[in-house]
Amino acid sequence: MTDETKGSDHALAHDTGRPAAPAPSHDSTGSAGAGMPDWEKRFRAPRIGLPDWAEDAPDRSLFLSNATGTYELYAWDRATGGQRQATDRPNGTTDGTLSPDGEWIWWFADTDGDEFGVWMRQPFAGGADEEATPGLAASYASGLAIGRDGTTVVGRSTDEDGSTIHVVRPGEPPVEIYRHRESAGVGDLSHDSALIAIEHTEHGDAMHSAIRVVRPDGSTVAELDDTKGGTEELGLSVMGFAPVDGDTRMLVGHQRRGRWEPMLWDPLTGVETALAIDLPGDVAADWYPDGSALLVEHEYQARSELWRYELGGAGGAAGPLLTRVETPAGTVSGATARPDGTVEFLWSSAAQPSEVRSTSGAVVLDPPGMKAPASVPVTDVWVDGPGGRIHALVQQPAGEGPFPTVFDIHGGPTWHDSDAFASAPAAWVDHGFAVVRVNYRGSTGYGRAWTDALKHRVGLIELEDIAAVRAWAVSSGLADPERLVLAGGSWGGYLTLLGLGTQPEAWAVGLAAVPVADYVTAYHDEMEALKAMDRTLLGGTPEEVPERFEASSPLTYVDAVRAPVYISAGVNDPRCPIQQVENYVQRLTRRAHPHEVYRYDAGHGSLVVEERIKQVRLELDFARRYVGGPGA
Repeated sequence: MTDETKGSDHALAHDTGRPAAPAPSHDSTGSAGAGMPDWEKRFRAPRIGLPDWAEDAPDRSLFLSNATGTYELYAWDRATGGQRQATDRPNGTTDGTLSPDGEWIWWFADTDGDEFGVWMRQPFAGGADEEATPGLAASYASGLAIGRDGTTVVGRSTDEDGSTIHVVRPGEPPVEIYRHRESAGVGDLSHDSALIAIEHTEHGDAMHSAIRVVRPDGSTVAELDDTKGGTEELGLSVMGFAPVDGDTRMLVGHQRRGRWEPMLWDPLTGVETALAIDLPGDVAADWYPDGSALLVEHEYQARSELWRYELGGAGGAAGPLLTRVETPAGTVSGATARPDGTVEFLWSSAAQPSEVRSTSGAVVLDPPGMKAPASVPVTDVWVDGPGGRIHALVQQPAGEGPFPTVFDIHGGPTWHDSDAFASAPAAWVDHGFAVVRVNYRGSTGYGRAWTDALKHRVGLIELEDIAAVRAWAVSSGLADPERLVLAGGSWGGYLTLLGLGTQPEAWAVGLAAVPVADYVTAYHDEMEALKAMDRTLLGGTPEEVPERFEASSPLTYVDAVRAPVYISAGVNDPRCPIQQVENYVQRLTRRAHPHEVYRYDAGHGSLVVEERIKQVRLELDFARRYVGGPGA
């Protein structure tokens, strides 16, 4: 996904032979875009995601773009330079991958953003779509791994069956090899298709996974579980099997030192190998194609950088184990090492739009047409809070404060705002607003204790941190205390509604997109994986811990809300379902409280550019109606 399609989830870390997409009508000189405001140009300018490439056919790539006005998947033959649009659906497509031989494009087909569907595939060169896994009914996707011998491992989730994993071979019916009520998914398939890694939460803590390695018949080979035997549960994540035959090692992410970092684990021998990566912050890794080194992604204080870690040497005469891969200051949203040793990465900063770059010095893909205007850089702020120092990112318009200020709250909650380009905050700055983004407790990137701090007092803890940063923003002269806007999407929309009710005197306007509004109804209506996460966060179901759900539900405090409220919601949203939003709106209506509701025919956000612009315009108009603009 690009930075414009990454909607943070509520409670989760919350194609035929179609021609190439036509070049956008707005050229780089701005002739067709004359008179169009910069904030709209940022949304309409063509974007390209980091290309995925077939492991055994590296000239065949798949990438995501909004070139036609809707985010879709595109096939790219690097040898010929040919590109074509592979998917074409009214509400867009983002989930896709290539088979290792590059012969097939796989993509997930849901209905209007409801995330419930089946895997489809089409030939790379073009042709009719076909169902990729006949015999498997529609479900929520829980991972996919495609083997070189035709073996495919499919993860599924339904409300009725919980989590299931199936092995599919050409010409044979799917075989179920795993089933559990708690969340689980496909981690990876080994290079020779002999081993399958499963991430599971059978222990009941959806925030901390364990890993089981099984054979294709479902028999267990090994288990790695850091949730047992200690005073605190620790999570694990599958980062991938070695990319060469005969090497059964797996990259595993672990939290044993209070942060995410990789290690090597061989499930056949049980040998664990620590890696000498002494960097602050969270560390992830992926394999170089020949298995000789790791591409390390390091996240620290809302920025990221890349490193190469040598697996064959031991330092000294053989050279350093860890060497920097040069990237500009900002955020690397994804990176991949190519067979020639170069690294391609998707980079941006708050001031500069995203680009797909290479360590060769080239821009890998440069979409035609209008270019997105730059925005203003972020300033880092650290504020003492009740749970420790809170990191916030601030953008402000020209001139002297205090400014009308938007607190743009990220979703997740297991996510974090970073020094990356985003069109919505830039739009607020263009309209004279300062923008403050808070990496509250629950955010990733600041250590395991910070991320895990939410349990039981969900929502209320995050709002304590937001309140501390709000106090700084006012006392520093940045923010006008009478013109503070609380806004966010998904978990950020939830915190917006909860904040309006629990901090009613603090906010002048609330803007909540795809929010949790009535936590009890949301729990009963949402997808099963999110129910598991909510049970982890709150310590049980609404029937088991009703007082916690009541304390954390925006509906509990709706009658205390003073600020005008704007809500937007997708009618097909499986994460923050529409009925619980309607329950909240009915309470606002009953007390004749000023509010507006915008319902649209999609799921948890929209992949259609014009729809996204419409939503931002409605939010801007609503906020300015009540707090005005600069100098109001």
